[in-house]
Parts: sequence; structure tokens; C-alpha cells
Amino acid sequence: YPTPFISLLPTPGPTPQKALKFPIRTPKLENPGATFLRPLAAVEAPEKVVQLGDEISNLTLADAQKLVEYLQDKLGGTAASFAPAAVVAAPGAAAEAPVVTEEKTEFDVVIDKVPSNARIATIKAVRALTSLALKEAKELIEGLPKKFKEGVSKDEAEDAKKQLEEAGAKASIA
Repeated sequence: YPTPFISLLPTPGPTPQKALKFPIRTPKLENPGATFLRPLAAVEAPEKVVQLGDEISNLTLADAQKLVEYLQDKLGGTAASFAPAAVVAAPGAAAEAPVVTEEKTEFDVVIDKVPSNARIATIKAVRALTSLALKEAKELIEGLPKKFKEGVSKDEAEDAKKQLEEAGAKASIA
């Protein structure tokens, strides 16, 4: 649109008064009386489920909260346990399935505490066990407990714990 020109200088004689007109654009609806239709469900639900869903959707928030509490008491669970991921197996299948406990193969070494008189020896042990520089090794033993090594074998974790304890630190394997 062209910008209207307004002069601030006085002009001799009468000035014509013109009104500026700006176009008003309003979107026109093709069918203003149309209603919104919900998309069809991918799976047909039984009439009982549809009626129950309609009744639940008309509840107030306070009533919905009371319904959740009632169902938790009635069914013995929490709202999270009603999620689809928490599918309960059939009672017979649970008894037949063997219990498998996996042996842990990866361990973490945690430095729990370093006494002030063992700081230098612990820093040396940390540097020997890792490729850390002096500054990083010093920062590692401050603000404990911290994970020293993560995801190592049992032998390596026990060896690192032994060396740290020889240096005077208290370490544990998690």
C-alpha cells in the first residue's frame, strides 16, 4: 500500500480534506452453518464402551478425580498402573515362566571418601588408572561420592578399588 504523504509545512490557501481508506479484509466462510464432524475411529467400539466414554467425557474435573480415586481403590493400583504398557499376564502363564536372574557383567567404581592426608596418593592412583591429567584427577576427588569408572568388568573394578584403598581412599563397587 502507498504511504500517505502528510506535509508538515503550512500551505497557502485552503487544503483539501481527504479521508484515507484502508481495505478491510474479512475471510468469508463458504458454509457458515457447517458443523464440525469428528473423524471416524479406526476400530469399532461396542455400544457399551461408546456410552461409557460419552458419560466420562461429560464429567467435571472434580468428578473425574473422584472416579480415578474410586478406580484406584477398587482395582488396587495407581493411575500409572492403568497404562497400556503395564499389561498383566495371565495367571497361569506367570506360574509356568521360569524366573531368570541376569548376572551383572558391568560394574561402576565409586570413590566415596578421601581423607585429607591421602589426597596426593589418591590423585596418583587415579592418574595411574586413567588417562586424566593432574587437574582433572584433582577435580575428580573433590565433591565426593563420584563414579570413578563406569561399565567395567568385575576384575577391573575390584583391581581399581584395591588400588584406591591402598592409596587411602574409601571406594565401593556398584
